[in-house]
Amino acid sequence: MPGLPLADRHETVLPAVAADLHEAYQAALTLDPGPRKVAVGELVADDPTFIAGWAELSALGTEPIERYAYARVGYHRGLDALRANGWGGSGLVRWSQARNRPFLTCLVRLREAARGIGETAEVERIDVFLRDLDPDWSDDNLPV
Repeated sequence: MPGLPLADRHETVLPAVAADLHEAYQAALTLDPGPRKVAVGELVADDPTFIAGWAELSALGTEPIERYAYARVGYHRGLDALRANGWGGSGLVRWSQARNRPFLTCLVRLREAARGIGETAEVERIDVFLRDLDPDWSDDNLPV
């Protein structure tokens, strides 16, 4: 509902992940890239709804299409999570809410991967979508 005043737009905040998953993820992030990719991949295989894992896998992808695929899955898992938490296809999903960052990270990484494979129209749609979700969006939030 981009035409609505900000005060009238529903804001969605994603729930926190389970503490044990968060701890395992933090431990995986301390590893070198190769083992990190394996460890994060195992976390995502155990819980395919783990959006931060998909975002990290996208960052660790070695080929543009691999990064695109991971980011696309994370983006769709994020949309599922948003809908399950009251987002109806429009409304605010702000970067300032730390629990929204994995989804927004997937969206940014999807945009960059789309740019890398020449999907210009998708890049433009994602730019608009980011600003619809968070009118205060800045690409400085997540430098790629």
